[in-house]
Formats: sequence, C-alpha cells, structure tokens
Amino acid sequence: MTARLRALAFDSVNPERPATFWARLLDRLVVRDAGALLLPGALDQVTLRFVAAETVEVGQNPLHLHLTGDDVPLQDTVVSALGLGATELDLGNPPDADFVVLADPDGNEFCVLEGGNSWVADCGFLGEVACDGSRAVGVFWSAALGWPLVWDSGAETAVQSPNGGTKISWGGEEAPTEPRVSRQRFELVTPQAELVAEVTRLEVLGATVMGTPVGRTHRLADPDGNEFTVSPG
Repeated sequence: MTARLRALAFDSVNPERPATFWARLLDRLVVRDAGALLLPGALDQVTLRFVAAETVEVGQNPLHLHLTGDDVPLQDTVVSALGLGATELDLGNPPDADFVVLADPDGNEFCVLEGGNSWVADCGFLGEVACDGSRAVGVFWSAALGWPLVWDSGAETAVQSPNGGTKISWGGEEAPTEPRVSRQRFELVTPQAELVAEVTRLEVLGATVMGTPVGRTHRLADPDGNEFTVSPG
C-alpha cells in the first residue's frame, strides 16, 4: 500500500503563532496532535502541521504556499493576512505582477495569486505547494504518493492527488543531493504492518534513510536531499 501524505510540517519555536495565523487565514480548525498543532485540510486540500522545536534552521526555505484568488479577491486576502500578522516582502516584483509575496509570522514565505490563474484553477484556496527541486524529485514524489504527474515539461514537474485540489510542484532547480534537515517537510503515514516494507519501497524509488528511527517515525531524504518522515497511521 502506497504511503499517504498526512501533512506538510513546519518546525517552529512557537507553533501557536503560525498555527493561529494559518487557521484564521484558511478558516481551519486547530487540533492538538502529539506535541504539534494540526490544521486538517479537506480531502483535496493539504493538511498543515506546526511542530514545536527548540531551534529552527535559518536560511532560504525549500518551499512556499500559493493561495488562489478565484473565491476571495487577491487584495482581500492580502489585507486579511497583514491584519493577522503577515509581512509583505519586496523581492523586486514588477508593479503589474499578478501575485503578492508575503511571509507569515514565522517567516514562511507564501504568495497570493490573482484570480483567473489557469494553473491553479479548481485547486481550492490553498492551490499549490511550490518547491525548489529537480525533475527527478518530482518523478520520485509522483511514485511515492501514487499521485499522477499533471505537469512534466523541461525540468519542471507537478503532481496532484487523484482527488484533485492542491498541487505540489517543483521548479526544476538543481539541488544539493546530500540529505539535510529542514524546518519544512512532508510527513507520510502508512499502516504499521506495512511500515518497514514501505520504507524499503521508498528507498528503491531513490530515497535515503537518515539515521535510526525516532520512536516509530522513520526519517528519510528524497533524491534532492530533502528530509521527510514516514510513520504508522
């Protein structure tokens, strides 16, 4: 049985802060979950999980979220986000850009897209998880999750659940392949009886095991070296 994407996790020294921000912005409940705060998504929307950490890695994040503007106008979302504690980032975007770049109270970047963007049409409010990464890592995640590639052009790839909704994309950047810990990671779950076999399957697909399991959680790295976890569930 293929592992299931349980959540996109963010480490935080104060998880209440980003969890409250995103819960209000996305209109989601906050559920306490084994030392973390879970923001469950619908069947077609990626779940977010904010995990307490003593320290967090500083530097460029390997991924960011894209919020769509079809149901809620871009400017309304931007005003709401700023009121909840976001900051607007000036990355040299042209005045006529059809998106706005912000950061949540923990410094996690995200973009708010103008309505009518065909790429995220019918993807829901949390339309995309945009990642740095090679074509190989997109192909890996398609096989790992059992999600079809909905874009495969040049070095760019994207996958989407068979249920539709949030896309996960990779921009085609060459990435260091040495396994590395990140403050952001995908968390996968699989039945306890299939856990060892699933870790082996992921290794065959190109993952690398990162040390010994922590409890029942196995830490791995994808072909670009990005940490992810697999746990029973």
